[in-house]
Amino acid sequence: MIRIDRRTFSLLGLGAVLSPRCAFSPSRALAADAYPSRPIHLMVGFTPGSSSDISGRVFANGASQILGQNVVVENKPGAGGSIAASLAARAANDGYTLYLQALSTLTYKITHPEAPFDLVNDFAPVALLATGAIVMVVDPKIGVNSVAEFTALAKTKPGQILFGSVGPGSLPDLCGELYAQRAGVKLVQVPYPGSPQVIIDLMAGRVAMNFAIASSVLGQIASGQVKPLAIAADKRSDLLPDVPTMAEAGIPDFDTPLWFGLLAPKGTPQPAIDKLADAARKGMHTPESLNALHSQGFVADDMGPDRFGAFIKSEIARWSQVAQAAGLVKT
Repeated sequence: MIRIDRRTFSLLGLGAVLSPRCAFSPSRALAADAYPSRPIHLMVGFTPGSSSDISGRVFANGASQILGQNVVVENKPGAGGSIAASLAARAANDGYTLYLQALSTLTYKITHPEAPFDLVNDFAPVALLATGAIVMVVDPKIGVNSVAEFTALAKTKPGQILFGSVGPGSLPDLCGELYAQRAGVKLVQVPYPGSPQVIIDLMAGRVAMNFAIASSVLGQIASGQVKPLAIAADKRSDLLPDVPTMAEAGIPDFDTPLWFGLLAPKGTPQPAIDKLADAARKGMHTPESLNALHSQGFVADDMGPDRFGAFIKSEIARWSQVAQAAGLVKT
């Protein structure tokens, strides 16, 4: 017979209480308090080297140091960022999968309602990370020096002026449509597979106008190969301080920066959301992060979960109206 004294019996009882199968295991509570306890995966819907990828990696580098765990960027390009968005929306809502939200994915969803994700109902907002200036550029050979002159030219040639974009529903496309609606002109969109091809054809005179990321065309502007007419923002860009805003050029309410934000699957615990938002705010504002962003023409933001959630809804409302008026929403 095996004899068990009272002390051993008590320890065995305590062992049963501390069993991993027990729902109230202290080890589980400790794991929750210690978030994150393993690497976090950030899904990016565009290729390495893209604007989204660069912003995501700046966040990943800064946040990894603050959180004490690696933030691993996973590029899942395709369908305007929808592949990554769909994967992230279906991921476990435990704080270990995040999604890098780009404005272009928001506009893609507006023009492709069938895309299998919902930016409001499938995700929890975490933070707005960075913004970048958009500039209206034209082929210098068309002989215009201002937005007013371009508008006057377009009015004399309705349906004949071509503007380049990276496809229906892309930000360059919707900026072009917004300009046409506000200026009362009729333009023709020419879609391209990517921004570099647009600029090549703009310089060659095959298209007349494009809304481009300012940092991507600084060289062509400096060499005189393209002419900047206005910044699509409510204030001038440090990259092009002599270029007026669209409002200054006569087109009001045209603050349309490129932006990148951080989302988590819906239902992610609020403590994890708060910790990620704090890491985003601090990580995006380190000297290293600010320098990396500035080199690409981006600036860091500090918009937290509540403000970013409201901002997403306002952007959906704004661009839905533009897309509907332009007949770009698929039915």
